[in-house]
Amino acid sequence: MKRSSAVLVFIVCTLLIGCNKGQQINGSSLKTVNRSVTSLKERLPLDQRIEFEVSFWTVRDEIRNNKEFLDAIDGKTPEQLIEQGKELFAKRKAAGAKDYEQFANWDQMIAQYTQERIDQNRKKTPDERDKKNPHSVTYKLNPM
Repeated sequence: MKRSSAVLVFIVCTLLIGCNKGQQINGSSLKTVNRSVTSLKERLPLDQRIEFEVSFWTVRDEIRNNKEFLDAIDGKTPEQLIEQGKELFAKRKAAGAKDYEQFANWDQMIAQYTQERIDQNRKKTPDERDKKNPHSVTYKLNPM
């Protein structure tokens, strides 16, 4: 009985510790940042993914030093990173950055990037190698 109680307490503690940073960026190294950003991005709703990506790369562009960058994003949630991206957008737009002149605001920029991503996915054509593959798993069914 004592043993099962100890095991149960250990499992609960492990789960609590492991799940604690599930929605935060792990900034301990560039490798863990990339892993956690990829994982977080996959869990986000589609409409937030582009904002998250743009924010991440905007912050990375702003902070070139690896250590400072890791410190700046460690423990941030996707929402916090998006807010930081919006702030950097506003700062750069006010400073007259050429890349941001075409956009009236953050939402317009994100809408344009989202549309570009949609258009890119639509334009993908099947690879010619797939058409020539005799061992394709695509079956052509004849209607009855």
